Formats: sequence, C-alpha cells, structure tokens
Amino acid sequence: MSADVVLALHSHLPWVLHHGRWPHGSDWLSEAALETYLPLLQTLRELEKEGTPAAMTMGITPILANQLGHPTFQSEMRSFFVQRLAACDEAPASLRETGDNELLPLVDFWRQRWLELQELFESIDGHLLGAFAALESSGRLELISSAATHGFLPLLARDESIRLQLALGAQEHHRYFGRAPVGCWLPECAYRPREAWHPWPTAPRAAVRRGIDEHLADAGYQFTFVDAHLVTGAQPLTMASQGDGGLSLEEASRLASGERSPYTAVRISHPGSGRLVAAFARDPRASAQVWSRSEGYPGDGAYLEFHKLRWPGGLRLWRVTGSGVDLGAKQPYDPAAARSKAKIHGRHFAGLLRQTGATQTARGAVVAIPFDTELFGHWWSEGPEFLGEVFRALRDQSAAPPTTGSAHLAAFRPRVALRLPPGSWGAKGDFSFWLNLGTAWMWERIWRLEGAFWDIAPAALATPAARPVLAQATRELLLAQSSDWPFIISTGAVADYAERRFREHCENAEQLVATLQSGALEEGQRRAEALHTVNDCFPEPLPAVAAALAGTRALRLV
Repeated sequence: MSADVVLALHSHLPWVLHHGRWPHGSDWLSEAALETYLPLLQTLRELEKEGTPAAMTMGITPILANQLGHPTFQSEMRSFFVQRLAACDEAPASLRETGDNELLPLVDFWRQRWLELQELFESIDGHLLGAFAALESSGRLELISSAATHGFLPLLARDESIRLQLALGAQEHHRYFGRAPVGCWLPECAYRPREAWHPWPTAPRAAVRRGIDEHLADAGYQFTFVDAHLVTGAQPLTMASQGDGGLSLEEASRLASGERSPYTAVRISHPGSGRLVAAFARDPRASAQVWSRSEGYPGDGAYLEFHKLRWPGGLRLWRVTGSGVDLGAKQPYDPAAARSKAKIHGRHFAGLLRQTGATQTARGAVVAIPFDTELFGHWWSEGPEFLGEVFRALRDQSAAPPTTGSAHLAAFRPRVALRLPPGSWGAKGDFSFWLNLGTAWMWERIWRLEGAFWDIAPAALATPAARPVLAQATRELLLAQSSDWPFIISTGAVADYAERRFREHCENAEQLVATLQSGALEEGQRRAEALHTVNDCFPEPLPAVAAALAGTRALRLV
C-alpha cells in the first residue's frame, strides 16, 4: 500500500492596507508578497514548465485576498520594490567605509533577486490572485478558503457570527476565483464539537452549541485540517447511512481503535447531517522537520539569518551560522551553499514522506502536512526552493504521491466518523493562547458587540437607509474578530499595535451599531462612509449577514 501526500499551505495576514506602512502596515503585506508569494509562484511555475507533478492545496484567507486584489496593494508593492532596490544602491558605500567588503557581493545578489521578482510581478500585471488561479485551472493547485477575517470560531458567542465568517469566506472565494471552495482552513485549526458552551467565567452560557463541523457543512465545505491530537483523542461515531459506505457503531469503534492516527482522513460531520465534512490530521513527525528552528531544517547554519538586518535599508546579509551563535558573530550568507542545502533537505523530507507512506497499510492512507505559507520564504528564505525539491524528489515514485485534499477524498471516502474534542494547533493544543487572563477583556468586548450587532441586524437589513451603516458595521465587527489580535498580545510582541487595532475596530462597530439603535441614520451614514475609505474590504457583506440570520437560532447573551 502507499499513502497520498496532501501538502497544504495556509496564507493569511490581517487587514493592514490603509493602516500605515512600516512596520505593520502595507510593508508587512508587501514583504510577504516579495519573500513568500512571488517566490512560491515562481517555484510552482518552474515545476509546471519542467513537467514535475506538484499537486498542492493552498489556502488564501478572504481578508488576504481582499488585500492582494486591492488596487492599493499594487501601488504599495511597486513602492516597496523601489525601496528595496534603493537599499541595495545605498549599501555599498557604507559597507566599504566600515571595511565589510565581503558583504558587497550579497548586496548585488539581492538586487538581482529583487529585479527578477519585480519582473515576475509586472509580468502578471500585479495580479497575484489571478496567477494562482491560473495554476489551479491547470491542475497544479487546489485553492481553499477560510473564515472571512480569520476569526477564532469556537470562541465566538453567536452562531450567527460563525455563519457569517464562513459564508462570507465562501462568497469572497467565489468572487475572486470563480468557484465555490471545497476546503476550508479553520483559523488556528481550532475546532469545537456540539456541546455546552461557557468558555470563560464572564462569557455567556449556552446549554448546547452547534459544532464547528455543522457550520462547515452548512457553508458547503467538505474538508478541513486539524492537529493530530484531536484525532488521537477522538471518539467513534456511527455513520448516518450504511448504504453510503457507512459503518455501524461497532465497526466504527473497531476501526477507530487502530486508525485513530494522523494517517487517515476521518469524517467529522454530525451523523444526522447527511453531509460529508472530513478532517485531515497534521503529521507531527514531518511537521517538526520544518516548523522547528532548533531541530528542523530552517536552523541549519547555511540558511539566511532572519533576525539580523543591516540598517539603514534592512538587508539580510548573514547566515544562521550555528545553533546559539550570537547575532554579532553571524557569518556572511552564501546563496549557493544555501541553495545546495535546500536541495539536500528537500530530498531528505521527501524520503521521510516516502518512508511514512510505505508503512501505512490502511485503505486511503494519507500524510497531511499543513503549514503557514509565510514560513516558506519569509521566515525561511530558502523555503520555496525546498518545496520545489520536495516535489522533484517525489516524482515517479509510488509510496507517497502528492495530491490535493479534494482529489484524495474523491478517491477515498472516509470510512470512520469521529467526534473530535475541542482543540487547536496552538502551543498547548487548546484555546488558551487566544483566551487567557491577558486577553479575556477582548473577548468580553467582542461578546457584547456580537449581541448588540445581531439584535439590530434584522431591522437594519429591512431598512434601505440603514443598510450602508450595517455593511460597514459588519466589516468592523469582522475585523475586530480576527484571531491575530489576541495571538499577537499573547506572544508579547508588538502587543500595543494589536491592542490599538482591536480597540479601533470595536469602537468603530460600536458607534455604527449605536446609530442604528438610536435611528440616527444620517450620522451613521457619515461615519460609515468615512470608515469605508480606510477599511474597504468585502464589497457586499450583507448577503452573508442575511444568510447568517436565516440559518441560525440566535443565542441570547445571559
């Protein structure tokens, strides 16, 4: 037997357009495009040209798509290229003054590299989304969606909020890529089953909340990704239909006892739903090889050092050098040596996948390896080259053929249904990195805002003059719900920025909702129009609001 390989990349950044440039404004987005999205596109095109199979699942969150597809991004990206090339023009003189002549060839390396990527960007007229869509059309990619602004779904207090995040995510994916998405990347791989809900002492209570799987099914999604511990800690469920390849509870229990592993896609949809929602579990062994800087490939001494930059200009000119080496002792980067090491590591990783695949005897075995896209190129400069070499090494062998999520499910319908426990791919495997003593105040504010928004939404939808106000309130609510803000605060890095952005979006939404509640529609329209010049994502959010209201029984906050 052999196991399919489903490589999934999750591309996401919060809304940063029109919120300054450096370091957490449009430069953040442009840097991701320069260091990750363009190099990845380049690698995939090279594989296509040479005929190397490279089936891959790639998620692009709706909020990222709204930025990459925005006219402002193209102008900001072109300005960023000018900035990067200016840094290369300015560096040689000062390097000669300081006697760092050994770094001069690296300045030229980066100039040539950025000119190459600039040419690629212009060749696609700045339309990254269209370039990835073309790769999907040619069978090289499967593009999947996510929640609209990467909201942490299990912690939202209203089912309407979950439905809005998922429905708008599907709507925006269709707008950009011309088809409904089959797969959905759950933000932070966070899942919650149907159960009672009271995540925090100050949170509202609900006797029973619908599971995230049910919301996925309602939005039309058929698969997602979870961390391995959710599968190993799951309980078997009977399938709804025996004639549809389903199993009895006895059979499911017997199979699950041997298949509660990361190497088989499992059905997680509620038995009575009649809809398939499958989960791929992250392979912990393969993931560690890439995620871990201390033990995995990115920590190799030949690779570009992320944390040491030359100022002014921000050029990275040094290599990792070795574990624990002080930044001041880093040695000059050698691009050729780094490329050579990326090829070695790519072949080694393909070998691990082949070994893992060869040991799986279950029908429909799969090795799922989901990663953040930005790891490849931004955090690990040689990452795109590594991925290219992985696909080349997997070529023409049968133990671990690469495929997409939907292609695997089309060939192997999941035979086991499991009731997953709540959890995420966070540090502790639970929700505590997003909801804790340092962030509880954020959720308390979100929960209150959710209640006020959804209570006024039906009347506002029915009032033409109120609809523009409700539309902007929807955008602000969604932006406040982004999981990025509590995540950044919990990491301790740039917490002031995350707190400011969160408070701004909450205040914007609260003020707009207040005008709807009081009937001050002219004031609301003025506020909405002004805010829309800054936060102009999601052109038509109200159909998703209507769908969220129509399909969910509202949870009253108590």
